[in-house]
Amino acid sequence: MHQVIATPQDGKFAIYRPGSGRAVHLSSSYYGELAEAVADNRPVPAWFVDACRQAWILDVSGQLSREAVIVRPKTQLNYSRATWEINKFCNLNCKMCYLPQRPLSGLDADQKGHLLEMLREAGVVWLQITGGEPTVDPHFPATYRMAYEMGMMLDILTNGTRLHTLVDLFRELPPNKVTVSVYGATAESFDALTRTRGAFKAFMKGLDGIKGADVPLEMTILITKDNACEVGAMRNLAHEYSSVVTEYGSISPTYDGGGGPLAEQAEGRVDRSAAFAGCPAGHTFFHVDPHGLATMCKVGRDNPINLMVEGLDGLLRLPGIADAQMLRTGGCSGCRLSKTCRVCRPMAKVFQQAEAPLSSYCQHGMKEVTA
Repeated sequence: MHQVIATPQDGKFAIYRPGSGRAVHLSSSYYGELAEAVADNRPVPAWFVDACRQAWILDVSGQLSREAVIVRPKTQLNYSRATWEINKFCNLNCKMCYLPQRPLSGLDADQKGHLLEMLREAGVVWLQITGGEPTVDPHFPATYRMAYEMGMMLDILTNGTRLHTLVDLFRELPPNKVTVSVYGATAESFDALTRTRGAFKAFMKGLDGIKGADVPLEMTILITKDNACEVGAMRNLAHEYSSVVTEYGSISPTYDGGGGPLAEQAEGRVDRSAAFAGCPAGHTFFHVDPHGLATMCKVGRDNPINLMVEGLDGLLRLPGIADAQMLRTGGCSGCRLSKTCRVCRPMAKVFQQAEAPLSSYCQHGMKEVTA
């Protein structure tokens, strides 16, 4: 199995290693030489051995090229990243979840494989597999293996409750990273927020099971009114398992504009402080739901493209769909201070559909916004 991935990237070429943020940039001639070495299954070139040693302290000397590297081909489309809701089903029932429903449904195993083939042909190198809870999908292990063998850098977004069942898989086929959500520091707060008895116990079992397995682990603390009193304890817990810890305090409506999750907003924890500076969604990045419907992102789901019916040709329409969704319409059209807006238009739309207080997503008073 390959240890690194060589791939075209925005008209250039680079080598990546799952779990590392470092990259080795290649000339087109080196990329071509590496592709030929893999095709003929020759030993890896000397320059490649040196590059791997310097970048990752990785010794590939004497290896056949197919054992050391997978070479991704050039593609007509320029989508380097994608997120995939492999299934919306979740073994928890969090109060602040952005999904309006969480059914156990979606593509069968063969269809999932076909979808991955299309993602590869679209150029996707970085694939985030999410849900729902992705690890409870019955096809997750086989699908993960297939995506890895296609030369994708895999990010898993999980609640952590089943990580202990995946240790052997992740050791054999290392993910680029696994991001675990932290919903509390005690069983009382964790189980209350997730509305699932025993959730904290399962969460800790998953973390303890993966600890020491050399899996790149990141922790994300979700702050709500139920657990805000435990922020310090959650930070301490998160740092026990990872040096990379982020915090999110802004609660959003469901992607279809349902306002239920907003009740979990902790006072003083809205953290949308930076002005929205644009997004490549729909142009170099896209989202796919459990049924193979492609949209610009997980929030902007208007005019989905059915990849299982249209194939890759459907993605040719996605940039135009994305641009249309970014237009300032409805309550945002005519805003005199739009350049300092802190949310993208699709996100603002779901807040407006949820009839959310303006203060939860907009820093301007309603009087400063004209129809």
